[in-house]
Amino acid sequence: QLRLVESGGGLVQPGGSLRLSCGASGFTVENFAVYAIGWFRQAPGKEHEGVSCISSSGGSTNYADSVKGRFTISRDNGKNTVYLQMNSLKPEDTAAYYCAARFVPYDTTWCALTPRDFAFWGQGTQVTVSS
Repeated sequence: QLRLVESGGGLVQPGGSLRLSCGASGFTVENFAVYAIGWFRQAPGKEHEGVSCISSSGGSTNYADSVKGRFTISRDNGKNTVYLQMNSLKPEDTAAYYCAARFVPYDTTWCALTPRDFAFWGQGTQVTVSS
């Protein structure tokens, strides 16, 4: 069973930066390079919002309009890790951030921001942007 663990959250002032990490483990015969990864966030009282995604190969990425130009997603398949670099953070970025994985062994370009497309989820890491 694939296991995802997020880290890197915390309290930051507006305009600051954080880098979130999503580490994967628990592979059986497959490896991390056959999973597309998405980052999602959920603020209190709101539904999960797609933030960014990256294809299994890393060649395709997508971002929510609200974070374009500020957030950058990347992956290191050798380290079984996906990163979300968040710059110019705003108070409205405050939320619990989750990474999620979808098994895509035959499509190295697939990437989407729809929560229901992802079967495996981490426990989340809290990001609070406040002065």
